[in-house]
Amino acid sequence: MTGRDYDFWLLDLDGTVVDVRQPYVHEVVEEVGDRLGVGFTDLEANLIWYGPGRAREAMFARRDVDSEAFWGVFHEVDRPENRAEASYVYEDAAATVPDLSGPVGVVTHCQEHLTGPVLEALDIGDWFDTVVCCTHETGWKPDPRPVEMAIADLGVRGARAGVMAGDGPRDVQAAHNAGLDGIHVARHDNRADAEEEPALDGATRVRTLTDLWG
Repeated sequence: MTGRDYDFWLLDLDGTVVDVRQPYVHEVVEEVGDRLGVGFTDLEANLIWYGPGRAREAMFARRDVDSEAFWGVFHEVDRPENRAEASYVYEDAAATVPDLSGPVGVVTHCQEHLTGPVLEALDIGDWFDTVVCCTHETGWKPDPRPVEMAIADLGVRGARAGVMAGDGPRDVQAAHNAGLDGIHVARHDNRADAEEEPALDGATRVRTLTDLWG
């Protein structure tokens, strides 16, 4: 492992445990762009889907795209049944997450109406003891509140050691803000922008979850 056992684990969902097949990413972003009258390249579609928030917002600003309008249309296009059908579990997640010691939870920006169908379609709901979907009420990572909600749901306050693993800088920063270790699962080629790179300081960086036991 990384030299220590954890009492509990929290995981990001999209890009960490599960993902969607590339054609779906491009199809959804292309349809959103068509409705907004904006043409996005495949690289921009991947940045929108996977990129760190500030890098994504910087791209929206360059393209003169209103972020609120984009996500409003995005949630109309990204239907739960289609997302679930396009989703798959990372092999390394399938090989590790079911066998993690201690309680395991999810803290995700993926909304509840999408998360439930994905977990059900992939038959992985029983991997997790709690699932917290971030909202405006709970706060968004790197805000520690959704992480703290998951900790409370797991009943592990005061546990010796906990960790949050995710594929983005904001997952790591949320972990640190909640007093947890952070693991950055660097699956994607997108770099955090200069302002977000410090969020990875002190984090364990791996390419796959199985690397933690390598």
